[in-house]
Amino acid sequence: MHSPLSSAWPAPAKLNLFLHINHRRDDGYHELQTLFQFIDYSDYLDFRITQTPELVLHSSLNAVVPQHDNLILKAAKSLQAYTQCSQGAEIYLDKRLPMGGGIGGGSSNAATTLVALNHLWNTHLSQKELCDIGLKLGADIPIFINGSSSLAEGVGERLTPAQPVEKWYLIITPNVHVSTAEVFQDSKLTRDTPKLPIEALMSAPWHNDCQKLVTERYPQVANALAWLLEYAPSRMTGTGACVFGEFEQHQQALSALAKLPPKMSGFVAQGKNISPLTLRLAQR
Repeated sequence: MHSPLSSAWPAPAKLNLFLHINHRRDDGYHELQTLFQFIDYSDYLDFRITQTPELVLHSSLNAVVPQHDNLILKAAKSLQAYTQCSQGAEIYLDKRLPMGGGIGGGSSNAATTLVALNHLWNTHLSQKELCDIGLKLGADIPIFINGSSSLAEGVGERLTPAQPVEKWYLIITPNVHVSTAEVFQDSKLTRDTPKLPIEALMSAPWHNDCQKLVTERYPQVANALAWLLEYAPSRMTGTGACVFGEFEQHQQALSALAKLPPKMSGFVAQGKNISPLTLRLAQR
């Protein structure tokens, strides 16, 4: 007899409302300051718990991302190992977020897997324990487990809750995969933005230190940003490729989306300071 399907666990996208790179450390990692906000646009995962330890992922992505490289399975296996859980799961991924877009799809999938299976397997780990597991898999994963908009500092591990305005965004998704590792390894990357206290960061003009380099290397990103800047204050999120424009009203964002050139694709979403995953967990 099959256990029931626990469905519609969101893995929301995020935007980096700004990204300042302060310097490169001796260990090769970069000190940075960045402001994360979630948006109400997500991948979705369904889980069917099994009484044997096998983990199976059903996804249209299997042809693209090898199973052994998939962060969803890595997250589930890490939770199993940490808790010595003997249960397994069939996991179904409804993929809606673009890959390599800088909006956190893979990291968010992993975070949702950890949060959902911790609940469904009754492993009772604290949020901090889940973040510790997640951090070993990816620097952004604790942001999604934490579930509230945050200023991230250090290499991204020091989080301070923040409450940016929940604006409407038009997000353009250029059809190109930008490698985060390559961006951070590039000698031309800006790495000397001064560190600022939180109050100054929240009120200063926001920018993304990766944007100049990425737009020079990827004309698709440069073209999307140039088009979007005609309609709204706009920036790249993370290390790209996605770019976003900020709008005060939903209808303004929809009107701009309607004018999007045929060769570009995008969507409208609202910023959310509480993650849709946190709200789903509260429903059980």
